Amino acid sequence: MTMRTDNLVRVASVADVQAAGYFPVNIAGYTLALFAYGEKFYAVDNRCPHMGFPLHRGTVKDGILTCHWHHARFDLASGGTFDQWADDVRAFAVEVRAVPGTAGDIWVDLASQREGRPHQRQRLQDGLERNISLVIAKSVISLLDSGEDPAEPFRIGLDFGVRYRQAGWGQGLTMHTCMMNLLPYLDAEDRSRALYHALSAVARDCDGTPPRFIVQPLPSGATDLTTLKRWFRRFIEVRDAEGAERCIVSALHAGAGDRQIADMLFAAATDHRYINIGHVLDFTNKALEALDIAGWEPARTAMVLTSLANGYANASRMEESNAWRNPIDLIQILAEVFDRLPAALEQGAQQSGGHAVPALSYQASLIPTLLGEDPPAIVAALLSTLQAGIAVPDLAGIVAYAAALRIAHFHTSNEFGDWDTALHTFTFANAVHQGLRRTPSAELVRGIFDAAMSLYLDRFLNIPPAPLPGPASNGHEPETVLAELPNLLDRQQQVDEAGSMVAAYLHRGGNPGRVIALLGRLLLREDRDFHTIQTLEGAVRQHILLRGTPAGIHVLVAAARYLAAHSPTMRAQGQTYQIAYRLNRGEHLFEE
Repeated sequence: MTMRTDNLVRVASVADVQAAGYFPVNIAGYTLALFAYGEKFYAVDNRCPHMGFPLHRGTVKDGILTCHWHHARFDLASGGTFDQWADDVRAFAVEVRAVPGTAGDIWVDLASQREGRPHQRQRLQDGLERNISLVIAKSVISLLDSGEDPAEPFRIGLDFGVRYRQAGWGQGLTMHTCMMNLLPYLDAEDRSRALYHALSAVARDCDGTPPRFIVQPLPSGATDLTTLKRWFRRFIEVRDAEGAERCIVSALHAGAGDRQIADMLFAAATDHRYINIGHVLDFTNKALEALDIAGWEPARTAMVLTSLANGYANASRMEESNAWRNPIDLIQILAEVFDRLPAALEQGAQQSGGHAVPALSYQASLIPTLLGEDPPAIVAALLSTLQAGIAVPDLAGIVAYAAALRIAHFHTSNEFGDWDTALHTFTFANAVHQGLRRTPSAELVRGIFDAAMSLYLDRFLNIPPAPLPGPASNGHEPETVLAELPNLLDRQQQVDEAGSMVAAYLHRGGNPGRVIALLGRLLLREDRDFHTIQTLEGAVRQHILLRGTPAGIHVLVAAARYLAAHSPTMRAQGQTYQIAYRLNRGEHLFEE
């Protein structure tokens, strides 16, 4: 029952409520349903927490209030629901005060004991456990409106996702981290919607799956990190996920820091070529970024990182793929260049003398080669650039930019599913880039070459290439051009038009931050799509590093084109969010 405060207001006479057994009332911004049951009076929010239907039209039997529409059941006294999909209804303390000559008046305490953050965090946990999007949405909206740090619901979702999905890290947690990475670039009113999408993706991924139980570290705790790294790679080689998992927890127990554990993971992720079409490396990068956000607390770190082991061990390997073997044996080409890689890195370090050559000086010459049709020439150009002293992360960034250009140049005469082919190369290249910015892993450098070969295999997507849009526009001011984009994406396949609109705005001096925030809003109004979320998040990460350059514009054009290709959707998930948003604002969803 709600606790007594000083927020008591008169809402009705006893006689009015007794006459019909129920009595709806609007007062002080609240919409209440009053009930006379037995010898007592009760007050609840008159909007059913499920869909907002008026509860005064419901039925009370044996102290249980049943909504007239979807038959959600509530304890009349406390508001607690017996149908978790409906959520609890707010209940209010009632006091009857004597009035001479009448049966008295009913006063209601407008405070609710379930308005605090602890209750909303618990409801978020309930929503995750039962995969109830509406409950998740309402909890997130309430938490952020109360001033909660978004990192807290993110932690709740991360901890839940790595514990309650036996298969380990998957699309849901990747979307969760992508959304959190995008959060600083979104308008304030869109951030709760982004977290709703993220947490709902985690709940869906875990729904109906068994929990995970991680293994304990090796008993002695004395095994050195070099040995554990070697063992880890060997276990992945023979597809032994459990042995690999024990190496991870043992390395953490032995004191491995974030860069050391990242190096260990990245080595195994690139021992074979482009495993699981890049998802394994991308998931690894996102798991590390998730810990950067949530904190490298020991128990959480172990749960997060061990969740990757199953994906490593069971991933497909491009050595087994015909496309990587015939008609040109890309695997053999890469094996030969990898033999020369240590010497090339050493030569580059000596050449630069600790002062890496700026990446922009290589970008213009490398891009045509990377987008070309000669694999030996591609790997030779990458190797010689390393020997010349370019910083390794910068070279990875050039390859990631080239992968974004595949999307920017994607011709709509291709099959629709081919968008994902280009996307996989881009997200893999972005993960390599972000990973090398995190740790100077010599093994991860191989990922640059893997991304380049995948980029080569994607060349058919740009035959013919869609032209990169320039600064031309319809003569409108930049802000007017940008304002047209939401309406444009209400129609299917406005790919070239969306890219041209973003390019026109940016080339004419528009604010890139406004483009990113708008693309984020347009992404969030659609139903969740794993690859579209990946595309925008990766493009934003690349744009931040390329801002102020034409390349920075191109990656946002690529993101706009991909989003346009996948819009509009049914927008059903947005409808659920809107119901939660309006209920949180106290709106009357249904008028009688």
